[in-house]
Amino acid sequence: MKRIAFLCIKNSCRSQIAEALCRHFAGDIFTCYSAGSDPGDRVDPTAVRLMQEIYGIDLSTMRPKHISDLPDINIIVTMGCGVACPVIPGTKRIAWQIDDPVGKGDEAYLRAIAEIKANVQSLKE
Repeated sequence: MKRIAFLCIKNSCRSQIAEALCRHFAGDIFTCYSAGSDPGDRVDPTAVRLMQEIYGIDLSTMRPKHISDLPDINIIVTMGCGVACPVIPGTKRIAWQIDDPVGKGDEAYLRAIAEIKANVQSLKE
């Protein structure tokens, strides 16, 4: 299986959502990871709540990780935050432009979750 990593700065919201949705919708073809260039202290509580409500996915046990903690990766997906990603020869890079919903209310989170879900499903196809 291909190993895919979703990257952003804090690894506390969008990239964690992407990792979880990748496992949920495409875990049969990808081994899914997420990480950040400057990891935060915890996964965003609104993301945790909404992912539980919408998909029954528990993000409360997830923790932000640093890019250096990743195993060898085949595909890197950046979340649209200008993160400086390591150069890994032979690694496919994909850039998603997803607005950071942190601090913007549930509607912004719901838009980001829906966009990430659609992008993950496109990757699977």
